[in-house]
Amino acid sequence: MDWHGVATHAGARERWKAFVASRQDELGSFLQFDPALGAVDSASSGPLAGVPFAVKDNIAVRGFRLTCGSRMLRDFVSPYSATAVERLQKAGGIVAGKANLDEFGMGSSTENSALMVTRNPWDPGRVPGGSSGGPAAAVAAGLAAFGLGSDTGGSVRQPAAFCGIYGLKPTWGAVSRFGLVAYASSLEVIGVMAKTVDMTEKAFAVMRGEDPRDQSSLAWQPAPLRKGKLSIGVPRECADVPMHADVRKTFEKTRRTLKELGHEVREVSFPTLDHVVSSYYVIATAEASANLARFDGVRYGHRAAHADTPEAMTIASRTEGLGPEVKLRILLGTYVLRSGFQDEYYLRAQKIRTAIRMDFQKAFEGVDLVLMPVYPVPPFQRGSADADPFMQKLADIFTCAANLAGLPALSFPAAVEAALPIGMQFLAPAFGEDLLFSICRQLEKGFPSPDAPGFPAGWK
Repeated sequence: MDWHGVATHAGARERWKAFVASRQDELGSFLQFDPALGAVDSASSGPLAGVPFAVKDNIAVRGFRLTCGSRMLRDFVSPYSATAVERLQKAGGIVAGKANLDEFGMGSSTENSALMVTRNPWDPGRVPGGSSGGPAAAVAAGLAAFGLGSDTGGSVRQPAAFCGIYGLKPTWGAVSRFGLVAYASSLEVIGVMAKTVDMTEKAFAVMRGEDPRDQSSLAWQPAPLRKGKLSIGVPRECADVPMHADVRKTFEKTRRTLKELGHEVREVSFPTLDHVVSSYYVIATAEASANLARFDGVRYGHRAAHADTPEAMTIASRTEGLGPEVKLRILLGTYVLRSGFQDEYYLRAQKIRTAIRMDFQKAFEGVDLVLMPVYPVPPFQRGSADADPFMQKLADIFTCAANLAGLPALSFPAAVEAALPIGMQFLAPAFGEDLLFSICRQLEKGFPSPDAPGFPAGWK
């Protein structure tokens, strides 16, 4: 059955809804599933006619709740839709529902959600990645044709890699952020996860472009698409990063495959790689501190029942409504923005960010693409050493760089080892998404996205 048939054939639609219901309790992908609410009049026409998609619950969809996976916004219903969602609906897409996430997009495992536990379709004992774990699990399990997520430091690419699907982090500004609940505005983008390169590209083509409601959005300016043999750079510093044996094996296998396809693979230098995580978390937490100040219990969201003063009400509301990881990041961000500390932390992190951009600029003078792993370990067990919050932050070393530099990146399924998917990623110059799709389409011919256990046979 084709995904378009979900809308055009009543029998297919009912089978799909029954299938979602049969897997939801096991996987916990959706916080709210309501395709009838997510359909629009144009659902029978357009390039995405009748195609259902999952939306991470920090992206607004009119009439759906907008919880951000937090007690603070548990009952908040959005009065409007994000521009990206509106464009997909006008192209015929149907919002299947809102998907789970780490609270306010802060995490790498979707364990920080205050509302639901989401499990990896490949192994329910393992995490689906994060923070966009809900839509990634939904796509990998066959519950939706594609998913929208937000990528602030790898939150689309890492869960896509953990679930064996494709995950696109677009160029910063290429997709409007209107309707995305702000976490770290200079880093985050709305991205796409799908089982195929074609579906990923199709959704991105509909969403992209300038939006008058987002002054940071940019007109689509595609870079020239180079055909034939490509030059692909591999940061030599990656060799010094501790990696699980299966990830390193897949990294080397991907390099060999690219050479077999006729591409040149050579080392490039990224001396700032060791500083990516520290600079990222200083900038991200500083911006989170400012952006999340609006959740004070006054205008919307959770309000504490008992307080003697407005200040006490705000403190009590935030204490009750926000989870420990969110509180930690707000505190860190407030600390680095304090008078007397900005030069030491925040401004220094911004200088490192500039150096990271220059490293990429220098690399792309000699290569067309950069290849890196997505995450140092395969999908990990809940409660394992890899699930430690500090270890998760250190493991963002391969994904944060694209966000700091504002560059597009596409994670792709590269292997299945020990019955678990392993993902790699390509990074390209700004507006180089077409080149990312082109190279991944070549790899997809030899290794398409693998089907997770329970994926419906014949579903595409």
